Amino acid sequence: MNWHQLPSLSALRAFEAYASFGSLQKAGDALSVSHAAISQQIRNLESHLNVALLDRTRRQAQLTEDGEALATELKRGFEIIVAEVRRLAIKDADRPLIVSTTPSFAANWLVPRLADFRQKHPQIDVVIDANPSVSDFGASGPDVAIRFGQGGWSGVEAQLLVATRRFAVAAPSFICDDCPTSPSDLARFPLLQEVGTSESSLWLAKHGVCNAGQGGVTVLPGNLTLDAARMGQGITVTAGVWVQSDIESGRLVKLFEDEEDFGYYIVTRAGVQRATLKAFTKWLRSQV
Repeated sequence: MNWHQLPSLSALRAFEAYASFGSLQKAGDALSVSHAAISQQIRNLESHLNVALLDRTRRQAQLTEDGEALATELKRGFEIIVAEVRRLAIKDADRPLIVSTTPSFAANWLVPRLADFRQKHPQIDVVIDANPSVSDFGASGPDVAIRFGQGGWSGVEAQLLVATRRFAVAAPSFICDDCPTSPSDLARFPLLQEVGTSESSLWLAKHGVCNAGQGGVTVLPGNLTLDAARMGQGITVTAGVWVQSDIESGRLVKLFEDEEDFGYYIVTRAGVQRATLKAFTKWLRSQV
């Protein structure tokens, strides 16, 4: 297609609007411009085509034969464009929003707040994929992921949602007089670890506690690791934000803490976001 042969879209829209409404004022109102602007656009179109589209010899300008023919084709063309734009805009409207996150974040932060989202957006269905494995964005992948780390991941957009460090914690009754003095000492204690790669496993690997020694490891879903720790069944590593109240109340004791800041990030693919995703990420940010 030779785009240089086409008149401006603004001129074509102005002419079609005038042809449909039969009035410069109504056409201007429809396109949110003045009637003088509509008149000028039509004259520009006539100049570009070197064809008279309006017969101005009468009190009320009438479409010429060429004007009638062009108006008919423009109306058909714009209707096709509008229908396709509408189809694209609503094609994903009924598809549930898929949210991928760790079980710990889902249990401790997201699920307790979902009732507020449901109240504000009852038309949006949400699927929470509480999975420790990182899912790739794709045709069947999540719309948004909430992941723990320090951001800066390539190929995606990441915005910090909740800042926190990681704590190694245990119940006072579990530690008693035998308190570990360094992270490497944890290998001799029973460890409570979330399924898969998680906040806990990454911290343990960083400190050289890849395999438990005499203490052994109990692997649990993320929402159960803290319950087991509070019961005195072992030591766990988790985001500090989840256990701050436990530490303040004395239910848990902080043994070690990250020296670097981490956090949970809203992660989305780069590019245009559908309306339901925009609504969800805006709601997430409003909850902080």
